[in-house]
Amino acid sequence: MPDSLGEGLDRALEGAFTRRIPQSAQAQMKYLVKQLKGTKAAAQALGISQRTVERYVVGKLKRPRKDLRGRLEREVKKRWQPQVRAKARKKAASTDGLVVSTRARFGFTAAAGTTDDARIRDITQALPPEWADRLFTAHEQGTGEQQLQQIAADGLAQMYFRANNSRAHGLGVEFTDVEQLNIEL
Repeated sequence: MPDSLGEGLDRALEGAFTRRIPQSAQAQMKYLVKQLKGTKAAAQALGISQRTVERYVVGKLKRPRKDLRGRLEREVKKRWQPQVRAKARKKAASTDGLVVSTRARFGFTAAAGTTDDARIRDITQALPPEWADRLFTAHEQGTGEQQLQQIAADGLAQMYFRANNSRAHGLGVEFTDVEQLNIEL
């Protein structure tokens, strides 16, 4: 199962980090408690008891279970270096754009009599800043995966299939069965 488009956007922004996230469970928990302003909020974010959070903070517990380790790392990454993350997002949305690499099924809606049956394609395509902005804005607003995929499909349709609207006017693109997805800034 490939990562979702939302996870791909988050991972692309994480690539801009200038420092590694805290490595030990204790350091990660301390950071999360500080960011959320208390052990109760950290416990709610992680789905564990407040007492468990306190034990990690003082160092009585050191090695979290695999599922807790994953949730803890995700919550820390969400909050790590917010200014660096914002700067990378702004740069992608205003000047650089982003690169989408995918292996997915693409099908078309086009004029009758054409042979545009859906098939698996490997595509790596740079999307201009306006598409990066649309994707990041939709993701920040909590848009679902279907809508994010539709925005990406529209961007790929314009830039890859219609060559920035210089050919194949009116070609609609369907983006389904995603096998692999990677986003780079």
